[in-house]
Amino acid sequence: MEPGVGYLCRIMTGRHTWQTPLLPLSLPSDTVHVWRAALDQPVARIREFAVTLDAQEHRLAETFCFDRHYERFIVGRGLLRTILAGYLGVPAGRLRFRYGPQGKPRLAEDFGPLRFNLAHSEGLALFAVAWNREISVDLERVRLLDDADQIATSLFSPHEIATLRAQPAEQRLAAFFRCWTRKEAYIKARGEGISIPLDQFDVSLSPDEPVRILQSRVDPRDTERWLLAALYPAPGYTAALAVEGHDWRLACWQWPSYPSAVCT
Repeated sequence: MEPGVGYLCRIMTGRHTWQTPLLPLSLPSDTVHVWRAALDQPVARIREFAVTLDAQEHRLAETFCFDRHYERFIVGRGLLRTILAGYLGVPAGRLRFRYGPQGKPRLAEDFGPLRFNLAHSEGLALFAVAWNREISVDLERVRLLDDADQIATSLFSPHEIATLRAQPAEQRLAAFFRCWTRKEAYIKARGEGISIPLDQFDVSLSPDEPVRILQSRVDPRDTERWLLAALYPAPGYTAALAVEGHDWRLACWQWPSYPSAVCT
């Protein structure tokens, strides 16, 4: 295995568990933090989060038709603000964001070079945080998809399609979601979103090979610029992390508590 995040996790900590951090929060420059949290929270907690959001976030929340989706959006943005505020030592409601051309959020310049990304699927959310390096995370609940083969044929690269079809039938769905989350993490990290055709780069997806970008026709240098890591935040979910650079290690946190799980 090439040195990288998987190497660091296994060599330094074995199977890396999700833990509750000590306060105040501390984030070394050579470390990436990933948080997991449940989006379904008590009404009182939802109200606490709501008061930290700005007017633009409230307008976005109002676009959701169903109460559950509205509440999960409030919790997700409130949690993001709470986590970032913990690192910066400022009230959550004071944070200000700006957005890239594809909608990727970033803290306003006066809050320094703290980078972050978030992803959610149903009632689970992940938040990735690091100093001075681009970062992204993607999360999916593994579920039956009638059109999974059609999606793969339309969007995956020829190498990925061949690798997917070579998997045993009972492992193909998990491999599909491994591929999907790794590809999404990569394009989110670059900040270009769906403007990058998904068939223009290859990621690993077999369970017995290192997690990485195999080849990028978008920019061949990206195989060295970005490291990928697989995350398993809860049973029935799979996720991927993309981080700029090689000189970092991973710590996984839970907010405020969550059933035991493992990231590798």
